[in-house]
Amino acid sequence: MSMKYVAAYALASLTKPSPTPADVEAICKSVNIDVDKDTLAFVFESINGRDVATLINEGASKLAATAGAAPAAGGAAPAAAAAGGAAPAAAKKEEKPAEEEGDDDMGFGLFD
Repeated sequence: MSMKYVAAYALASLTKPSPTPADVEAICKSVNIDVDKDTLAFVFESINGRDVATLINEGASKLAATAGAAPAAGGAAPAAAAAGGAAPAAAKKEEKPAEEEGDDDMGFGLFD
């Protein structure tokens, strides 16, 4: 599925509860995106009347399943946590030591 059509559908849903292919096509053409009618028809068959919130929740759960992390909004728990195991700890950010400033100004500064 082409994400540009899904994004245009989401944008159109801000003004209409159920956007049409013509609405999505108008948004795409307004930003110089060529529209493939067959792909757009496939996207609308795949969406099949679902609202954007439902599509986002379904996408988040699919992303979590592939990434092995909890979805952002109310989806299923990761497999390890669901099986009773501990969830992996968040990776700690590694702090980089502050780099010493070199004398790149060749010994004189702007206000010297």
